[in-house]
Amino acid sequence: MYQDDLAKLSKEELIALALAQTAQIEELTRRIAELEGKLGGPPKTPDNSSLPPSQGRKPNRAERRAAKKRKGRPGVFRALAPNPDRTVASVAEHCPHCEHALTAADQVGFHAYDHIALPPIRPVITRIHRHRGVCPGCRRGFSAPPPGMPPGSPFGSDLVALIVHLHVTQAIGFERLVRLLDEVFGVRISEGAIANLLGRAGASLTAAAETTAAEVRSSKVVASDETSARVAGKNWWQWVLLSSTAVHHLIADSRGAAVLTDFLGQTKPDVWVADRYAAQAGRGNQRQLCLAHLLRDAQYAIDTGDTGFAPGFYKLLQRAVAIGRRRPDLKDTTLVQYRADLDRRLDRLLAVSPTTEAGQQLARGIRKCRGDLFVFITRRDVPATNNDCERALRPSVIFRKVTGGFRSQWGARTYADALSVIATGRLHQRSALHALRDALAGRPILVPP
Repeated sequence: MYQDDLAKLSKEELIALALAQTAQIEELTRRIAELEGKLGGPPKTPDNSSLPPSQGRKPNRAERRAAKKRKGRPGVFRALAPNPDRTVASVAEHCPHCEHALTAADQVGFHAYDHIALPPIRPVITRIHRHRGVCPGCRRGFSAPPPGMPPGSPFGSDLVALIVHLHVTQAIGFERLVRLLDEVFGVRISEGAIANLLGRAGASLTAAAETTAAEVRSSKVVASDETSARVAGKNWWQWVLLSSTAVHHLIADSRGAAVLTDFLGQTKPDVWVADRYAAQAGRGNQRQLCLAHLLRDAQYAIDTGDTGFAPGFYKLLQRAVAIGRRRPDLKDTTLVQYRADLDRRLDRLLAVSPTTEAGQQLARGIRKCRGDLFVFITRRDVPATNNDCERALRPSVIFRKVTGGFRSQWGARTYADALSVIATGRLHQRSALHALRDALAGRPILVPP
């Protein structure tokens, strides 16, 4: 506002303008102080936040001193293969010292070792001649049935499983996959053919993934987490839901609670294991918060200088984790007593006043969910953290960084279904390739092979 405009205002208008500007100055001053406080706070690191280890700044390693001579220990060697493909016996004809002629009877002992080599890798190509003709009886044309190898795509199910395996688990993009298949396996295929191959495999993978989803829904304990995904140039989210018997991945355009609502339908597990993200709340009859996340939150409050609530809370969580590790050796009655003791300790801690804003924020959050911290103590089938979900999502984070994401929605769906098949197969002693072969052939993956 210029001077001429101010001159036209009445006394009351000038007073109102001054009061409004004073309120705005006070608000901006408060905001500046808040931002300056954050600038002076401790940095977010993988130890005190959810920042991934790859983004943490690592200090320079100190120069190593000259290593002291270590005590010797028994040597470690590779075990011999139980069933070698062939055995070669090397027999000396003359003594290397005096040239005396030797026979097999002079060489009873021997030293055995394995030599491992790969045979030449080449595809097996089967040419099919489907004979056809005209029936002499009814004078109608006919063709012989295909001998277990239907016409259409020339690529067999084993090759399809290998391509899906290399693309999904090894994060090999289409361009490099074309080169790899040609140079290593002698299979010439285009990027478009790979895309069509994955598209055709999608139906079988989706059917198998539906069985993993049903298994997770019927489980009493379910853990969940999510990470970002890039689909068709947009930001989406990849969710993982797992139990002790199955793992299910899905990629959706939302991080909201509706994704979990649609997945669960009318089912509700006994215990839901997750972090404090709001969309994860209310999914089970009980909730077990991830103590690993809470330990990092407590560490950040300690780093800000809180000496009231955070240090004691950090030690309490460590005590709970230690008790959880001892569960196999403890009786149920002992675990009940331990949980009651942990609850009493937590009540005493919540009565302590935090000394920093971060400590106050942590204490307020814990008061809202104080019954969700120690469910795992008395429920032996409940983990203390959702680290299994973090590990299940880690390959997808690497895939996103290597490939840049998905060009289409069907590609994202096929990837999630394949990952569900592979992760569930591994829970049942299947390799990734074995699980994919079973899924593509319509065989069940929720039973041991």
